[in-house]
Amino acid sequence: MDKSFGDAFVIDLKSRIIRCLTCNVPGAAFLRIMHLPSGDYILIGPEHFKDIHTSRAQDNELWFLSKAPGSKPQRFNQKMSEGAAISKKSMKISYSVSHAQDPSLGPEVSQLFIADVDVSGSSPRLANKKMVYESRSNACRLEAQDFFDDDRKMTFTCYEPNGLASVMTIDLATHQVQNMSKAPGTYNECEGILPGGQYTMVEGDRQIAQLGGAHGSHNIDIWRLKLDGTGKDFTRMTHFNDYEGFKASNPVASTDGRFIAFQVARTADEAGVGYGIVLYHMR
Repeated sequence: MDKSFGDAFVIDLKSRIIRCLTCNVPGAAFLRIMHLPSGDYILIGPEHFKDIHTSRAQDNELWFLSKAPGSKPQRFNQKMSEGAAISKKSMKISYSVSHAQDPSLGPEVSQLFIADVDVSGSSPRLANKKMVYESRSNACRLEAQDFFDDDRKMTFTCYEPNGLASVMTIDLATHQVQNMSKAPGTYNECEGILPGGQYTMVEGDRQIAQLGGAHGSHNIDIWRLKLDGTGKDFTRMTHFNDYEGFKASNPVASTDGRFIAFQVARTADEAGVGYGIVLYHMR
């Protein structure tokens, strides 16, 4: 993304050539772009920008963008909260819905859904929609993150009061939910799964214990967490927050595990804002 509520781009990592995917959409106001295994894209954002709060929450929705050159986004007519989980092996996605997108839900309710992206007809649609988890309290507001274990399980973030968060997993067959970070009083927002499904990257603030400062989503760096349920195998990967005013955020892993990409940002920025994309080569 070139900015929050802007256009989506793709970069060739070898040539560094950047191509705009949505510049044929006047006033594009997208927040996120993700790729499907088919090579097509999922876009997230409002149809038009109104204001930061309304456009990010109430008007946020899912869009399909074909990989065919010159294609324009097509809406799924599905409002959703924050980001989505995209399978690396199938056309399965997951997203959450809260009161802001569906006023029929209670003010503290958020729901986690899975669905299949169906492109067999004249227009794309979400098929086989199924709610897999519901939170009825602001003690846990849900955001889908990533599938793993052959799409049998998924990570999601549980946003908690006072700006804190925990890394959660759900078994999509049994609906069993586990807290993987097990670190009350800290911020742990899960991001991309590393190949093999044993580890997830996390936007975490545990360095605050040594560096000082406020807990929450602003003072974060990228950590690696083993999904074994103990919360003990937690390794710091970046150290941008060692320097006052800086943080690292939004990491994604390459499918071959050779590197991750993340962005550099400032601690005062809203979530998603960044000033450059960095490649982290894995050993």
